[in-house]
Amino acid sequence: MSADAPTPTYYFRFTLGSRYLHALLMVNFLGLAATGMTLFFSSAPWASAIAHGMGGFRAILFLHKLCGVLLSAGFVFHVGQILYRALVKREKGLFWGPTSMVPQPRDLVDMYRNFKWFLWLGPKPRFDRYTYWEKFDYWAVFWGMVIIGISGYMMWFAPFFARLVPGSAFNIALLIHGEEALLAVWFIFLIHWFNANLRPDKFPMDEVIFTGRISDEDLREERPLEYARLVEQGSLARLETEPPPRWLRNFARVIAASAFGVGFFLLIVTVASYFRGP
Repeated sequence: MSADAPTPTYYFRFTLGSRYLHALLMVNFLGLAATGMTLFFSSAPWASAIAHGMGGFRAILFLHKLCGVLLSAGFVFHVGQILYRALVKREKGLFWGPTSMVPQPRDLVDMYRNFKWFLWLGPKPRFDRYTYWEKFDYWAVFWGMVIIGISGYMMWFAPFFARLVPGSAFNIALLIHGEEALLAVWFIFLIHWFNANLRPDKFPMDEVIFTGRISDEDLREERPLEYARLVEQGSLARLETEPPPRWLRNFARVIAASAFGVGFFLLIVTVASYFRGP
């Protein structure tokens, strides 16, 4: 950008708390994926090499449990935050409306129109604060946290749960935990990363979840309904902020590139190990 070029206008999109929560989720998910897939494919050469470098499978299991506890704490905090906003602050629009993460009939319409746009059969749909694929990503993670978490804690604290459920339930828990975790790894490293970063209009990455800020141009182009609503409500000016500093953008790129490297490696070796079979 030349020295005479005007400074682009930016608006806050995500709070600092939301960004910290995403960072907690991202780091611990990568930790769970790396350790969990090493345990799941323990007979594979790459898994043995990782375990050897980390001090053995016992150390891998310890790290897996540690990441699980930290991620569970973040999940409980997030649910508690939602309940506080709903029951104490009585925040409107949390469970329905244009700013809600709850899927709504409008999302089905947007998905239909988006697929038509993919096939050059119609114009690009106009999105609000959250798109249908962002809601799908959110609820896929939410569902996975519950299923994988419950099954994992069942196996971790087997003596306690053995008083409550029959022994066959632990075989089911082991199966669900491993297969659902593998599905989660593939979903995050294929679908979520493409939606968030690898789309042509965002390649090579979308920095907003790291900086918390979105440019005026991107807000108008990507979420025109939100832009129009904020203008109508007179709220847009209150969200205006400085552009993200260079250090923050560079930090975001380093973190994203590191996460992508780990994820791409795990995607390749797990797919190869899964279809190669025992």
